[in-house]
Amino acid sequence: MNTLQITNVSKTYANGVKALDTISLTIHNGMFGLLGPNGAGKSSLMRTIATLQEQSSGNILFNEIDIVKHPQELRNQLGYLPQEFGVYPKISAQKLLDHLAILKGIINKKERKEQVEALLLQTNLYQHRKKAVHTFSGGMRQRFGIAQALLGNPKLIIVDEPTAGLDPEERNRFLNLLSEIGEHIIIILSTHIVEDVKDLCSNMAILSQGKIITEGIPAKLTEKLEGKIWHKIVKKQDLKSYQSAFNVISTRLISGKTQLHILADKKPEAGFEPIHPGLEDVYFSTLQG
Repeated sequence: MNTLQITNVSKTYANGVKALDTISLTIHNGMFGLLGPNGAGKSSLMRTIATLQEQSSGNILFNEIDIVKHPQELRNQLGYLPQEFGVYPKISAQKLLDHLAILKGIINKKERKEQVEALLLQTNLYQHRKKAVHTFSGGMRQRFGIAQALLGNPKLIIVDEPTAGLDPEERNRFLNLLSEIGEHIIIILSTHIVEDVKDLCSNMAILSQGKIITEGIPAKLTEKLEGKIWHKIVKKQDLKSYQSAFNVISTRLISGKTQLHILADKKPEAGFEPIHPGLEDVYFSTLQG
């Protein structure tokens, strides 16, 4: 069992921006969802865990090793897919993966060839192995990103906003690939897309303005809202009066009308119906505090 222990981690940048504020999390094997809006501090936390920057205070232990004192020990066991990654132009997927394998310390040529071919097969890119990566579609590029993150059999994988901009078919293919990998290692999935966490993660936390505002098992977090979420279809022009009268946590336009979700212990007024809460309700109600 792998364990990532984050204790009271804060990060303040040179310009005075406090990106992380006393974050504490314990993460074990499986997929962990880090959910939060853009600017919440998700990428700052991912970069800190990946030893690309040091925290201002607090500590991070991976399998009881302090990652600031021994960054190379973590890097040897880390796979990282950042939000955006550049590739060398005109180099085929196979050659680029081979080059990255050398950088990861896989020196044995036979072992490297076997691992590169296995990963191209696993990520469904083997038939495209001779094409240049910069010509790949968004989804193919993300799958290549996972292939390079898996080099060297890492014990911790970090993926930052991996499905943003993917079409539904590519998103499903990518998420299926992640869930296949994530049984015996830690995968941290940082995203602002609630469905990514709902579909995949056995544990999660919501980050806002650099702080963890809730954490737990997605099903248990939604259970807590049972009987407290009400919905109603209203006219668009009535939306403002509902927002001032009730705790509206989300609105959605459906066929020109607005569907409201309201958090309340009892029926807000006539016309409201109870609805089974989803993770989106947890997300929006938590963000609103």
